[in-house]
Amino acid sequence: MEIRRAIERDADAIRAIYNAEVLTSTATFDLVPRTSEEQLAWMAAHSGVYPALVADAGKKVVGFASLSPYRPRPGYSTSVENSVYIASDFRRKGIGRQLLEATIASARSHGFHSVVARIAAEQEASVRLHLACGFELVGVEREVGRKFGRFVDVAIAQLLL
Repeated sequence: MEIRRAIERDADAIRAIYNAEVLTSTATFDLVPRTSEEQLAWMAAHSGVYPALVADAGKKVVGFASLSPYRPRPGYSTSVENSVYIASDFRRKGIGRQLLEATIASARSHGFHSVVARIAAEQEASVRLHLACGFELVGVEREVGRKFGRFVDVAIAQLLL
């Protein structure tokens, strides 16, 4: 398994993994799948200090992770939000941990101070993964997400670097 920075040719694979979550889970609160154009714009936004990383298993992208600005105001510039997504056939193989650890290392190398994860509280595997990688649960936002006709709590986990 190679963990590397995402490149443009990874866009379709990343979009397929992400869109599967849009349609079937609360791993994201997006409600409409991304188009190819939207995915390319996302890739461009995640090519600098806020990188996207992929897990490449023999020339096949099986997962991705990214850092994004935590909030747009300048006072938040030392904090980032992370995301991790794994293709359903490749879960529970340690790929999420490899991606999360690489994302944390990237945040450190770019000089960020805080990494925040906003996770649907019912996504227990993701919550456990973040806690296992040193994040601390710092709060729960009650019923702030809505998907599939129901409200969803969001757990907030944070890692100070």
